[in-house]
Amino acid sequence: MSHMPELKSVALPEDAVEVGRIADAWGIKGWFKVIAYSADPEALFTAKQWFLLPAEKGAKNFAGTVLLPIQQVRPHSDTIVAASPSVPDRNAAEALRGARIFVAREHFPKTDDGEYYWVDLMGLRVVNREGVDLGVVKDLLATGPQTTLVMGYEEGGKERERMIPFVDAYIDHVDLPGKTITADWQPDY
Repeated sequence: MSHMPELKSVALPEDAVEVGRIADAWGIKGWFKVIAYSADPEALFTAKQWFLLPAEKGAKNFAGTVLLPIQQVRPHSDTIVAASPSVPDRNAAEALRGARIFVAREHFPKTDDGEYYWVDLMGLRVVNREGVDLGVVKDLLATGPQTTLVMGYEEGGKERERMIPFVDAYIDHVDLPGKTITADWQPDY
C-alpha cells in the first residue's frame, strides 16, 4: 500500500521544462530513483524544488501539480537518486513512482554563446539564406558527435520531414526571440 507524501498543490510555472521522471523507490529511507531525459541533467541537480505531475500511464496517486522540495540528489551507478524531506520512507517514495519531473527554467545553468537547450529550439521556424521556409523544428536527434534538427513541413498537402545537421557549417544564426533559425540549406537537399 503506497502512502502519498503530503505535498503542496501549486501551479506549474509557465517556464517549467520536463526533465525526467521518478522510476522507483530506492532503499528504505525515502530515497527514489530518477530517470533523467538529458545526458547532462544539471537542472535536476541544481533545483531545490521539483514540480511533479502524475504519471501518464499507470497508477495516479495525486492530481494536478505538486511541489516536491529536494534535499539531496546524487549519481548512483548508472542512475540518479534523490531525497526529499517530504518523503520519509519507502512507501512514500513508491507512491511517487512514474511522476513526471519538471524544473523551472530559471534553475537551468546558463548556456554559453552558441549553445542552446533542445527545448528552446523546438517550434522554431527554419529558413534558408534566401528566405525560403524549410519547416518548423519538431524534434532533435543526437547522432553521435552532432545533433540533427528534424523539421516538419507540408508538400502537396502531405506532412513531410527534413533534416539538417545542427552544426556551424549549415546553421548561420539562431534567433530565439524571433523564433527563427537561418540555415545554409536548400529545400531539395
